[in-house]
Amino acid sequence: MTASSADLFAQAQQLMPGGVNSPVRAFRSVGGTPRFIDHAEGCHLFDVEGRKYIDYIGSWGPMIVGHAHPEVCEALEQTLRRGTSFGAPSTLEVELAREIIDRVPSMEMVRMVNSGTEAVMSALRLARAVTGRNKFVKFDGCYHGHADALLVKAGSGVATLGLPDSPGVTPGAAADTLIATFNDLESVEAIFRDGGPEIAAVIVEPVAGNMGVVPPQPGFLEGLRSITHEHEALLIFDEVMTGFRVARGGAQELFGVQPDITTLGKIIGGGLPVGAYGGSSRIMAQIAPMGPVYQAGTLSGNPLAMAAGLATLKILDRQAYLTLEQQSAKLADGLDRLLTGVKVSACVQRVGSMLTLFFGKQKVSDFSDARAADHTQFARFFQAMLQAGVHLPPSGYEAWFISLAHDDATIDLTLACTQRALRVSTGA
Repeated sequence: MTASSADLFAQAQQLMPGGVNSPVRAFRSVGGTPRFIDHAEGCHLFDVEGRKYIDYIGSWGPMIVGHAHPEVCEALEQTLRRGTSFGAPSTLEVELAREIIDRVPSMEMVRMVNSGTEAVMSALRLARAVTGRNKFVKFDGCYHGHADALLVKAGSGVATLGLPDSPGVTPGAAADTLIATFNDLESVEAIFRDGGPEIAAVIVEPVAGNMGVVPPQPGFLEGLRSITHEHEALLIFDEVMTGFRVARGGAQELFGVQPDITTLGKIIGGGLPVGAYGGSSRIMAQIAPMGPVYQAGTLSGNPLAMAAGLATLKILDRQAYLTLEQQSAKLADGLDRLLTGVKVSACVQRVGSMLTLFFGKQKVSDFSDARAADHTQFARFFQAMLQAGVHLPPSGYEAWFISLAHDDATIDLTLACTQRALRVSTGA
C-alpha cells in the first residue's frame, strides 16, 4: 500500500530538517500536512494518495507551459540519451544563450549558473568589481536567494517562518547591505546622500514577488535608473521570477527600463535547476576567463537544463503571452468579483501571469503592507481551497503562477472552488 502524505511527512521529519528541502513547503504558516506529490501533468498535481489538484505553485514559476509538456519532455529524452553532464561546452549552451540575448535587450552576454541564488551572488560580485565599491542597496521584503549578504530584511520563506534575519550570517557579511523601502524613491535617495560613493549597485525585483505580488508604482523603476546613473552605481534587476514570465523580454520589456545587470532562473531551465546573469559586453568582459572576476561551476550549462529551457522558450512566442494575459486577467477579475460578493476586505494584485490575493488590505505597496495583511485568514482560505482541490502556494507572501495549461474550464472551476472556500473560511 502506498504511504500517505502524513506517513511520508513523519518519516521525512526524521531525515531532513523540518521534513523538507525548502522551508515554505513545510506548511508552517498555513498548518496541516504538506501533500507529497507523485506526478504532475498540465496544470494539475497528483499526490501519493491519488488526489488531483489544480496547481498554482507551478514549481514556484518555471512551469509556465504546464507540467510534463510533450515538447519539453521530448527535448529532455533526446538529450538524456547523449549524456547528462559533460563538464565541457555543448551546442545547447550556445543556442540557449542566443535565445536569451535575443529576448532581453540589456543583455549582450550571459553566463549560465545553477540557481537564482548563485546568479545573484555572482552579479553582486561583478558589480563590486566593475565599480570598485563594496556596498549595495536592497529592498525590505525582496528576496534574492540565500547568500549571506542577502538574508537581511528578506521576504518569502524568511517572512513566512517569522525569521527577520538568519543565524549564521556574520555582521561582516551583512555590513555592506543597505535597506530601502520598495516603491519609495526617497528612501533610496537618502541612502545615496549618506554614502553614494561607496555604493556599487541597487538590486531590486522589478515586480516584487517574494512579499506577494507588488507591482512597481509609476516612476519607481525609472527613478532607480536615474539615481544609479547619477551616482555611477549599477542597477541590477533580479528577474529570476519575472524573467520570461511577465513578458517575452521580462519586466524590463514590460516597463521599458533597462538595468545594467540582469539575473535569471526558473523558466530558462524549464523546471530543471538553472540560473543565469548577464549584461553588456563591457561589464561581462570582467568575468573569468576574459577578466579577473572569478566564478565557476561544474554543472553550469548542464545539457538537460539547457534543453528543457530552450524547449520552453521556443513555446513562449508572442501568442503564448497573449494567452497567458487573457487567462490571468480572467482569474484575477473573477477573484475580485467573488471578494466583492462576500464583502471580504481583500485585494488581488497581478502582473502578467503572477498574482497574489491579500486578505485585510485594499492595496499592498511595500513589505510593511504585506506584513499587515491577514495571514491567519489566508491560512483558513488555503486549507479550504486545498480541500476543494486547488493547491495554492502555502504562504500569503507568495505569488500564484498561471500557465498555458490553465484553460477556461480550469479557471472557471478554480473560481467555483474559490466561492465555496471563501464562504467556508470567512463564514460569509
